[in-house]
Amino acid sequence: MQLLHIDSSIQGDLSASRAITASVVDHIRAGKPELAVVRRDLVAEPLPHLTLDAMGGGDVLEEFLASQIVVIGAGMYNFTIPSQLKAWIDRILVAGKTFRYGAEGPEGLAGDKRVIVVLARGGAYGEGAPAAALEHAETYLKGVLAFIGIKAPEFVVAEGLAFGDEARHAAISGATDRARLAASDLLQAA
Repeated sequence: MQLLHIDSSIQGDLSASRAITASVVDHIRAGKPELAVVRRDLVAEPLPHLTLDAMGGGDVLEEFLASQIVVIGAGMYNFTIPSQLKAWIDRILVAGKTFRYGAEGPEGLAGDKRVIVVLARGGAYGEGAPAAALEHAETYLKGVLAFIGIKAPEFVVAEGLAFGDEARHAAISGATDRARLAASDLLQAA
């Protein structure tokens, strides 16, 4: 069994999403010591923007297809995902590999994966928040994952990180607890 660990935050050691994904992956590893983990740091080793020559996914697609569990960490920048993560997504959305078009419309082919997405947001963009209409990271990722057949990804959000040290600590701690719970549920289902 293989787990693919994706990080896309540009904040390095200050990144909330990186800290939470590392905790989740460690928790899953503790429950499944035989698990092979493939890590892709999209900032340390960025993928170039998509070109016609790069369509088809290559190694990035093969890593994704070979993984039964995927843990994705992302900050929300300018109301959406980091461009580094978008470059990765451009390589896993491949017709005939992760989706296909049929008479009934698009059909996802990657539905056999368990996915945990950790999102970190400086402000408050959740349902009911004044800025909720500007949130395009979680909604985009839900749409993309559903398109390729992943109907029930687990989203863990650390929000309000820019509201001071106390709020940041509480948001990261709460999100880490929720992410570990999601990982525990994933382990029980596996």
